[in-house]
Amino acid sequence: MILASELSAVTLLTFLTAALYLWSALRRSAMSQRGARLLMVAAWLGHAGVLAFGFGLAGDAAHFGFGPAMSMTTWLVLGIYGVETWLYPQLPARWGLSAAGATLLLVAWALPGHALPERGSVLLAVHLAMGVASYGLFGVALLHAWATRRTESQIRMAAQAPAGLPLLTLERLTYRLVTAGFVLLSATLLGGYFFGHLWSDLPLRWDHKILLSVLAWAVFAVLVIGRRVLGWRGARAIHMLYVGSGFLLLAYAGSRFVLEVILERSA
Repeated sequence: MILASELSAVTLLTFLTAALYLWSALRRSAMSQRGARLLMVAAWLGHAGVLAFGFGLAGDAAHFGFGPAMSMTTWLVLGIYGVETWLYPQLPARWGLSAAGATLLLVAWALPGHALPERGSVLLAVHLAMGVASYGLFGVALLHAWATRRTESQIRMAAQAPAGLPLLTLERLTYRLVTAGFVLLSATLLGGYFFGHLWSDLPLRWDHKILLSVLAWAVFAVLVIGRRVLGWRGARAIHMLYVGSGFLLLAYAGSRFVLEVILERSA
């Protein structure tokens, strides 16, 4: 992933960024809210720098795989949620995301993936970016869905609802993210179908990755239609979000984990 001459600098940036993430999570009670958020922004920008090196910023071959995919997804989740907390100050800070950012940043450092082909590199980069962006949108939607279920449960138990966005606002935000993620996932699948031959010599075949991706797309399609046409909400819609996200996670990240970690193969 990194040339020998750059190894120490990128490794240093990786561990420094991970330390900033962990510091913002573990020491948040000892800092002002503004200070903690500034530290998170610094960590997020450092994370962006590490990802840029992984995509060949310094001139070496771009790499991608399980580690970079999960690291980039976490970076996107942190970025999207950060924008949301700026637009909706009622949203609570999710400091567990900082720990996830540190962990998956180090996973990507240990498992940098495989070199991407130069053929069709621009289209392949767009294809991967759209796919990971859909991961990020669904990731934030899952975060909101969990908060929605928690709030609903407390309301049914006649307990005081936690501070944050009103339930209906949180639901609308969740399904806007689902819809945006579905659009990007659709574009990713169509792009792979029509342009995949530009970056791969292998013919299109219905392997487990494509099958799971299509299953995820079908679940999200039913969820989006059910939400817009039939007004689905509550447990049914959230369970479908969980199922679709599970299929999507297994489709790429799961298959790459098996190949790179269990089977120790690059492709």
